Amino acid sequence: MGREREREVQQYTVEQLVAVNPYNPDILPDLENYVNDQVSSQTYSLSANLCLLRLYQFEPERMSTQIVSRILVKALMAIPAPDFSLCLFLIPERVQMEEQFKTLIVLSHYLETGRFRQFWDEAAKSRHIIEAVPGFEQAIQAYAIHVLSLTYQKVPRPVLAEAINIEGLSLDKFLEHQVVNSGWVLEKGNGRGQLIVLPPNEFNHPELKKNTADTVPFEHITRIFPILG
Repeated sequence: MGREREREVQQYTVEQLVAVNPYNPDILPDLENYVNDQVSSQTYSLSANLCLLRLYQFEPERMSTQIVSRILVKALMAIPAPDFSLCLFLIPERVQMEEQFKTLIVLSHYLETGRFRQFWDEAAKSRHIIEAVPGFEQAIQAYAIHVLSLTYQKVPRPVLAEAINIEGLSLDKFLEHQVVNSGWVLEKGNGRGQLIVLPPNEFNHPELKKNTADTVPFEHITRIFPILG
């Protein structure tokens, strides 16, 4: 009977187990293994990770701080999505006070405030945490470029280098790749060194922003009427 039950469970994916019975403590080991699978395969499932954190709330004696740390690193990689805050909300304050989690909270704050130099300096002190999760640096570099693209039409090379923590020949190769694959353009600045022209979007080129005045949802308008009355 036990083996039949085991075969039955194996027929379901972890995502299906979460959907069917998210509060079943029997799936906790499966969810922990799934976190490690996400790390090794560089995939991500917020729903499964949140489910595991909720189960830890009910059974704190079974909590693995290593697994929790990996969940938070993966959530941080999903920025600008609010995944890190969603996960942190489910972690007890006493656990958050552990040094590795305090570090991750500081790193999150630096990213949310666009303080990339401070972020990379702090991350360099905590490589044992972030290097356990492949793809971390690339994910944060992509976010840094996203933030710069909201602000700059032309980014000075030193500003980009600081934001993505790449310099010298490595930065040259990175720029060559972006020119070929992402539409970046390199040009000389007036006595200020190299400038990187980023592709236009509605934030760095406001004239591209669509006029939404004629597309306000009707329910938003109807909510105004009682206020005006």
